[in-house]
Amino acid sequence: MLYKIMKEEKFQTLMQKHIIDMLLYCFEEDQHFGILCKIEHVEFNPELPNDIYKDFRDVTLFFLAGYTFETAKIEGDTLVFEAGFGTENIGSFLTVPLLSILQIIIDDTPVFINVANYEKKDVKELESVSDDGIQNSMSALLSNPENQKFKK
Repeated sequence: MLYKIMKEEKFQTLMQKHIIDMLLYCFEEDQHFGILCKIEHVEFNPELPNDIYKDFRDVTLFFLAGYTFETAKIEGDTLVFEAGFGTENIGSFLTVPLLSILQIIIDDTPVFINVANYEKKDVKELESVSDDGIQNSMSALLSNPENQKFKK
């Protein structure tokens, strides 16, 4: 049953909202943080040399502080930031799907754990996704009078 819930779009949407809220909190409070994520879902632009990339583990921690923190932003359903790697500090922009973030860590302590099962979708799947789920979620949220303050 748990595995089924972890793959449900409604649950993934909920987890993604929590991830966004946590990241926005860190940005607003100028709080540096780390993200633990599956390296297979991270895109590097430009790509890193193989001798650097091969040293990443399947689940990798990226710590966002200093310049890396300053460049970080949420773009759609991804976290984007620039970081330097290796002894030569080779710069690359990282694009991390929000749902592939397994943990958000502050001061060596996980403050958020994502249990949703993220699977990278191919382009054809993404083109066929409708906005009905987002609209239904928004309607449900705004149906509670106390949540009207979130309406823009």
